[in-house]
Amino acid sequence: MKNTRIITVSGRIGAGSTTLANGIAHHLGWKHIEGGEIFWEAIRSRMNVDAKDTHLRPDEEDALFDEQLKKILKENKNIVLETKLAGYNAQGVEGVFKILVICEDRNGVDQTQMRIDRLVNREGKAMEDAKKEVLEREKNDLAKWRHMYAHDDQDWVYFDPKYYDFVINTFEHSKEETLKIVQDVLEKNKDN
Repeated sequence: MKNTRIITVSGRIGAGSTTLANGIAHHLGWKHIEGGEIFWEAIRSRMNVDAKDTHLRPDEEDALFDEQLKKILKENKNIVLETKLAGYNAQGVEGVFKILVICEDRNGVDQTQMRIDRLVNREGKAMEDAKKEVLEREKNDLAKWRHMYAHDDQDWVYFDPKYYDFVINTFEHSKEETLKIVQDVLEKNKDN
């Protein structure tokens, strides 16, 4: 964590990125910014669309969000910034430690049902609503972002480990274990 000003936490819906970001911020005494909620809530209410309806949001809104995100990444410190694209957008920015949160079994298969269950438990959503949000929102997010960032490359994903400094898998760890592992990694990197 030597010279680290900002830590980004990114992950698929229900992987545990919000829980981890809150834990890191509390541990370090840093501010936690949940970028997606701060920036998109106003847009969603103005446009009267659901969170899963990414494809209905104009690309210009996403570009504006990216500009604001990059400004935070370049100009601030002592922040844990959590958005799906935070780690991707932090490529090449000095002083940023990028964490990816995944929820996969030992074979690398995403545990979608576990992520849906977490959404049900965290937000009290009905199972069908949570399933719809996870599946539709991810499909819409990826379609939009593949168009914007990857020339419609259908293999591109923001959760590719190559964009991150550390990847933590929440499938086999409790939230407390996950936080402890990340704390140890941050402490170890402080000396490097």
